[in-house]
Amino acid sequence: MVAVGPIAGPDEAINTGPVTRRLHPAWLAAAVAFVALVGAAGFRATPGVLLHPLHAEFGWPLGVISAAVSVNLILYGLTAPFAAALMERFGMRRVVAGALLLVAAGSGLTVYMRSSLELILNWGVLVGLGTGSMALAFVATVTGRWFVRRRGLVTGVLTAGGAAGQLVFLPVLAYLVQAYGWRAAALTVSGAALAVVPLVLWLLREHPADLGVTAYGAEAGPPGGPVAGPPPGGAARRAVRALGSAARTRAFWLLAGGFAICGATTNGLIGTHFIPAAHDHGLAETAAAGLLALVGLFDIVGTVASGWLTDRVDSRLLLGAYYALRGGSLLVLPALFANTVHPSMVVFILFYGLDWVATVPPTVALCREYFGASGPIVFGWVFASHQFGAAVAATAAGVVRDRLGTYTVAWYVAGGLSVAAAGLSLLLLRGRRRAALTVVPPAVAVAATGPA
Repeated sequence: MVAVGPIAGPDEAINTGPVTRRLHPAWLAAAVAFVALVGAAGFRATPGVLLHPLHAEFGWPLGVISAAVSVNLILYGLTAPFAAALMERFGMRRVVAGALLLVAAGSGLTVYMRSSLELILNWGVLVGLGTGSMALAFVATVTGRWFVRRRGLVTGVLTAGGAAGQLVFLPVLAYLVQAYGWRAAALTVSGAALAVVPLVLWLLREHPADLGVTAYGAEAGPPGGPVAGPPPGGAARRAVRALGSAARTRAFWLLAGGFAICGATTNGLIGTHFIPAAHDHGLAETAAAGLLALVGLFDIVGTVASGWLTDRVDSRLLLGAYYALRGGSLLVLPALFANTVHPSMVVFILFYGLDWVATVPPTVALCREYFGASGPIVFGWVFASHQFGAAVAATAAGVVRDRLGTYTVAWYVAGGLSVAAAGLSLLLLRGRRRAALTVVPPAVAVAATGPA
């Protein structure tokens, strides 16, 4: 059994007779967060698997079903900054447990729906609010509180939790849809979210000081250091103030613009429409789901590697490279679809998986660099732009398919936008020395988040 009592520092041995080395409790906090993110990720794999079954049973156009996905994505993004502020006010444990309950309710209630409005209320509103509270702002909050060293790497690992969820759920959901119908898949997602709630309530701790330790890699001080009380004012007011301050900077708009395109080309387009597009070319949905699951597998590798690189390479250069490479891959995708899985498509899946959310660790790092103590909340707003981009792409691609009978135009537009995102990221190189630790006093920023 691993002991997690008070220790002198993150890497120091404690003498209790024989010399022993204890695992820092920051790693337990990260592990619980990872499992929670995996539990909430099941719904992210659901839309692509259920588009055709819902169309076949209810006769709803793909554009209408995609609109429900868009509502989900918008709320997913809009909830994130407020959830980050709520975590500061009421604690991560309460917010995360409540979010998982919303995901479970929204997914489970879909089995009773009879109209597209009910689809929007369940898929869009309930699940959107739940998954938004479990979004990447949660990752930024956990890593900001518990880690100073290895922060970029842990950000990458936790971000990969969503990909792991997709990897675990997508083939299972595709099989359940084929064997038992879409309702079995919806209930499976609901059960997975519920199963994680007790673990979060039992093991997730708010601050290192709760266990009498410092953050991993922080300089040793009084046990746990001082514990700051809840920030003054309401969570909503704090989130809006952070947005107002960030919106006056050029860096915020460049980051938000690039991340909006990131969302459009991942969750919005590939995540929602890759399986229907492959089906249009004669590929079985289970085979297409398997390919998309491989994206999740390689995404784990790519995101962890990106976190490691973020600790060592300028994040602006990383974002420029990631977006440019993504754009090139999307431009060749239309030529790769076929009625069987062939090596060229596998290469695309491997490459796209490595790049899927590799953008997250450098974006989180830049939000901390430019906005200091407000970095997690500002990242929540940047992430909101990601989901707005995803929502627009999800609906637009569905409409393109309904009108033209093919997704080809959508792939080409997405490729061009990705190249544009690379340009936005490289513009951050101008004036990078004016990082916004000038927006938040350096002493406050270091106290709240540790050195960047």
